[in-house]
Amino acid sequence: MKLLRFLFPKKHTQTVSTEPEMKYLIAGLGNFGIDYVNTRHNIGFDVVEKLAADKTVIFTSGRYADKAEFKFKGKTFILIKPTTYMNLSGKAVKYWMEKENIPLTNLLIITDDLNLPLGKLRIRKNGSDGGHNGLKNINEILQTNQYNRLRFGVGNNFPTGRQVDFVLGKWDNTETPMVTETVTRAAEAVMSIIMEGVDRAMNKFN
Repeated sequence: MKLLRFLFPKKHTQTVSTEPEMKYLIAGLGNFGIDYVNTRHNIGFDVVEKLAADKTVIFTSGRYADKAEFKFKGKTFILIKPTTYMNLSGKAVKYWMEKENIPLTNLLIITDDLNLPLGKLRIRKNGSDGGHNGLKNINEILQTNQYNRLRFGVGNNFPTGRQVDFVLGKWDNTETPMVTETVTRAAEAVMSIIMEGVDRAMNKFN
């Protein structure tokens, strides 16, 4: 028997994991370019930049978006800042979903929201665009509104007819401390959504 084992050793088969890679696409919405830095409409960019800084990764230029990536506890976080401008955000989101083979359930959009006061976060699993052009385009391109989103309140302290000027305007000095604090909480909310699940994150941050 020992001789047979020596002549015909047992073959060791390599175990191949069949579990899908846990990849998540986090898209912070905003407008590309120096003129839009620190504006209310670009708060989505600020949140993904905070996540990248916390994990010491940098954004590099890619098709339709700047992209950064990091891994945490077996999950891959793909952060994008669309370079298509706000009204065509869906083009970038769809491209990176397809390129990275990310299901709709693993998509998270971060956007500004005029209907929430400054400092308020709201996590939702779905919903209408609420008049937001970035979400409107994503809904049109993906043909669904059934995806997770993190809404960042920017307030609505503007005169009638001045909405565009307000969202494209920069934060004033009195708002900056609250913005900085809320960006930090928003980054924590993103990690909670991915690591703990949307329901638990909603209970913690809404």
